[in-house]
Amino acid sequence: MRVLQRDQFLPIPLDRAWDFFSSPFNLNAVTPAEMSFEITSEVPAGMYPGLIITYRIRPFLGVPFTWCTEITHIRERCYFIDEQRLGPYRMWHHEHRFREVENGVRMTDLLHYEIGKSFFGSLAGVLFVHRSISRIFDYRARALERLFGPAPMP
Repeated sequence: MRVLQRDQFLPIPLDRAWDFFSSPFNLNAVTPAEMSFEITSEVPAGMYPGLIITYRIRPFLGVPFTWCTEITHIRERCYFIDEQRLGPYRMWHHEHRFREVENGVRMTDLLHYEIGKSFFGSLAGVLFVHRSISRIFDYRARALERLFGPAPMP
């Protein structure tokens, strides 16, 4: 199993960060355009545990996938977890944490994922999956800086 953790400071109030990240409609703003991200299910205004969201996405080499995630846990203004129910990964568990700090919010993404242990799964991971996931989160960090501003210098 692979683990990716990213921390980012956002110079915005906690309520604004929570409102942005708890809306699936904002995922497109922080996803690279070449992934052709599209929500394909009805999505309510607010998130709740048990919410199922389906997407059409092209995460690797332009190959389209249907991705289905479930919001499994929420603690308002603190964290939420999405888990893949159907999609390109053997396992996907993504925890989004938010902590109010001086002048903004410390956001932490903790992702546990598995692509499979077969020869082909291992080869795909080495050749492009792990780097692709890292690039997606790099893109996301830059997109958030464009949306909310860079972290202030210490």
